[in-house]
Amino acid sequence: MHVTKYDTGVSKFIGNYSDAVAVGPNVRWLITSGTPGLATDGHVPDGIAAQTELVWQNIFAALEAAGMKPTDLVKTTSYLIRPEDVDDFIQVRAKYLQNIRPVGMFLFTPGFTNPKFLVEVEAIAAAP
Repeated sequence: MHVTKYDTGVSKFIGNYSDAVAVGPNVRWLITSGTPGLATDGHVPDGIAAQTELVWQNIFAALEAAGMKPTDLVKTTSYLIRPEDVDDFIQVRAKYLQNIRPVGMFLFTPGFTNPKFLVEVEAIAAAP
C-alpha cells in the first residue's frame, strides 16, 4: 500500500479526516492549485453548496487526468470566506470523500482573486 492513515484520536471529535498520513516510497505526487467553485465555462454559481460541488468535481477531474483516483488523496486544505458556510461545505465534502479521509485543514480568508468565490481547496494526492 502506498498510503497508510493514522488516527491519534483527535479527528473523531472534529470530522471525517485522518490525523496523519504516511506515504510510501516510489509514488507519483499530484498537487493542485487552489481550486475554486468555478465551472469549466467560467460560470461561478451562487452559494457555498453549489461552489463546493464544483470544487470537488474539479479536483476529481484533475485526479482523473493524472490517472489517479479520489482514494489517492492524502491532504486537503480548505479555504472559506464565511464561517457560517462550514456546515454546508462539510456536507458536500462528505458526499464526495465519503470514507476516504485525507488529512485536512480549514482556514478562513478575507477573500480570493475573484470576489464571487466563496471557497477554494488545495489537494495533494499520491499514487504508485
